[in-house]
Amino acid sequence: MGIGYVDSVLPLYERGGVERIVTQKKTDLKKPEQEAYREAVFSILHSPPSVYGINRTTWKQKDIQKIMAEMGLPVGVVGISKIIRSAKYTFRKAKKVLTSNDPDYKQKLQEITNILRNLKPDEKFFSVDEFGPFAIKIQGGRSLMKPGECKTVPQYQKSKGRLILTAALELSENQVTHFYSEKKNTNEMLKLLELLLVKHADQSCIYFSWDAASWHASKKLYKRVEEVNSVEYQTGHKSPLVKLAPLPSCAQFLNVIESVFSGMARAIIHNSDYQCVDQSKSAIDRYYADRNQHFKEHPKRAGKQIWGRELVAPVFDEANNCKDPRY
Repeated sequence: MGIGYVDSVLPLYERGGVERIVTQKKTDLKKPEQEAYREAVFSILHSPPSVYGINRTTWKQKDIQKIMAEMGLPVGVVGISKIIRSAKYTFRKAKKVLTSNDPDYKQKLQEITNILRNLKPDEKFFSVDEFGPFAIKIQGGRSLMKPGECKTVPQYQKSKGRLILTAALELSENQVTHFYSEKKNTNEMLKLLELLLVKHADQSCIYFSWDAASWHASKKLYKRVEEVNSVEYQTGHKSPLVKLAPLPSCAQFLNVIESVFSGMARAIIHNSDYQCVDQSKSAIDRYYADRNQHFKEHPKRAGKQIWGRELVAPVFDEANNCKDPRY
């Protein structure tokens, strides 16, 4: 035995002789293994640092070490780390939970689900929303780079223009109808309504589903829908009935077209450097023309196949998060 061992057991011998040395060898555990230390560490972790007079919202191991020393349980940072790791604790970022505060959430969700389950061949269901406004400038994004290279994007840029895209995704045939708007308002919704009435004049009914934005539920819009559904208008125009299926409030994550918007952004807006508004419009028009042609040649309801780089399957599902928080 070395001198170091003798030095370590000498205090034990002085306190209790040989018997104390033998007993200590069998029962003495390292600090990270002792229940008192473990309990103290997690007792501290489960309280905010402010309880102990520390002006922080998260714990540092050095702070825990200081508090334990004051409690008469001195231990090193390495020991604290071992205690935390042995309990399989890891640092995780808080996750934002998507929720709706609509008191009629379940009822509205059930109504939309019932419509989709019983959608007839001569009926169409549209998910409606706007994308933007977004600036025409150099855009960042994920790129394949070789080691040592890093793509940069200027923080301050002069915008070459701005765009707002108003669009409707028809879920049964997976077709997108879109145009460009100067503003987000009721007039643009009326414009979309008239466009779809003409485009789908051979249908018996078209459903509009959108989020709870004020211009999506204005008196002017509801009045126009009432006019379109009147006997006089139906007799004169032979147009389909229009039924509204609004989403619950604060439930953009249920709006299926958001998934298609995110796919477009990832495909043609990320890493882009369009020189003008028209160039950006041309890319968007081509993207949706290609997408629509794809689903004409390969008929699929929205959600059966992901086209392009859509974040999630564009399908109406309560568990889906169609809204990408980055756009």
